[in-house]
Amino acid sequence: MIMGKKPLKTTLALFTLGVIALLLTFNINNTTTVSEDTVTLPTPFPIGVDPVNKTITENPSIKEFTTTYLTTNKSKYQISRWLRHADQLLSQIDQYQQLASPSSRVIVILPGERKEQVVNNIKQILNWSSSESEMFSSLVTESLPQLDEGKFFPDRYVVNRNTSPEEMAQKILEKFNNEILLRYTEEVASKVPLKDTLTIASLLQREAYDFEDMRIISGIIWNRKFIDMNLQIDATLQYARGSLAHEPWWPRVVPADKFINSPYNTYQNKGLPPAPIANSSMEAIVAALNPKPTDCIFYFHDARGNFYCTQTYEEHTRLLRVHYGERN
Repeated sequence: MIMGKKPLKTTLALFTLGVIALLLTFNINNTTTVSEDTVTLPTPFPIGVDPVNKTITENPSIKEFTTTYLTTNKSKYQISRWLRHADQLLSQIDQYQQLASPSSRVIVILPGERKEQVVNNIKQILNWSSSESEMFSSLVTESLPQLDEGKFFPDRYVVNRNTSPEEMAQKILEKFNNEILLRYTEEVASKVPLKDTLTIASLLQREAYDFEDMRIISGIIWNRKFIDMNLQIDATLQYARGSLAHEPWWPRVVPADKFINSPYNTYQNKGLPPAPIANSSMEAIVAALNPKPTDCIFYFHDARGNFYCTQTYEEHTRLLRVHYGERN
């Protein structure tokens, strides 16, 4: 966003004061306080997809789970998302970090960020060397289950300013364990392996606008898998290109990208990409396991964020022409 000719320091100061007021109004940590003498296992993930029988059903417990653990109201979801972005932006300003506490630092991991974004942000805030940030990344990704992406759980972390790579990795892994692994029961894993769920969730995190979008797109992804159709997900092309040294992390997709030589190119390769392409929120993970039953195979968002899905490619292209013209 272009800020105009207003001095940058003044703009940041006004922005900081306004957002701090909002952060004090809304709780974006999404955490629960539990008595020290109470040990309660997290509620298991509900699951509504059966890959073996190629069926999708609405799990009766999904409503209670989402009401208790997720923000399903669209306006609240958007407020929370905006606040997370604002909080991360502020966390990168040294004056804000000093205002929060001289001895602590605020680290915000946003849903949909890839590993490099997370590691680079933490490196800057904690003033790590390149070797320290590489150590941190390896400690997280090489712990079980070994995954290059998907284990840097999105949240707001408050840590000591001198936090070491080992301490930060432990904090991230504990969060992932408590929020994801302890909820991922053997029953769920017997139907959908954890890696597959995290991979689908990462696609949803990059493709969908909100939780309802996630569930519908999840249904479309599973429908494509059921008929052995290539997934054709643009976000995987972004990830493939963003893995190149000269590219931004999430470049704009152009038609030529569909011919990229990469295992992450879901236009050229069948099935899921080799691993997650980003770090996902709990909303996306729940949506991956609980797709909305739909007959749709194709989908897109228009310029205003409205969602359209169709059963046939002909109807899909017709709607694209209506909303975007001949360029599609």
